[in-house]
Amino acid sequence: MANAASGMAVHDDCKLRFLELKAKRSHRFIVFKIEEKQKEVIVEKVGEPTESYEEFSAALPADECRYAVYDFDFVTEENCQKSKIFFIAWSPDTARVRSKMIYASSKDRFKRELDGIQVELQATDPTEMGLDVFNSRAR
Repeated sequence: MANAASGMAVHDDCKLRFLELKAKRSHRFIVFKIEEKQKEVIVEKVGEPTESYEEFSAALPADECRYAVYDFDFVTEENCQKSKIFFIAWSPDTARVRSKMIYASSKDRFKRELDGIQVELQATDPTEMGLDVFNSRAR
């Protein structure tokens, strides 16, 4: 089912991997990419549960847009172990204007396909999605 606004379809694998992350916690993160020629959102990279935040951050290209989902573990002030699922719209300043427009116009439709996102971040450079930002937004 393509999105009327941007004409983007969402590959079934996107939803499947997200369910694995949400229900089984079998992934730390997922990076999604829009294939412009196929007009479809696909899974580009899946991070193992043992992978670090640094490995997640390194999986996002410096000059191309991406969507990503990150399973963030933290400890509350009451000393409870918790996790929140973050959706990151990665749109670096150096990305092509056309690419930024396509990602921006497809974001809400794509996010609706992923049921269970708890926090959303927009980031144009790595400082806007640093661990400090995750920590403050998770609480």
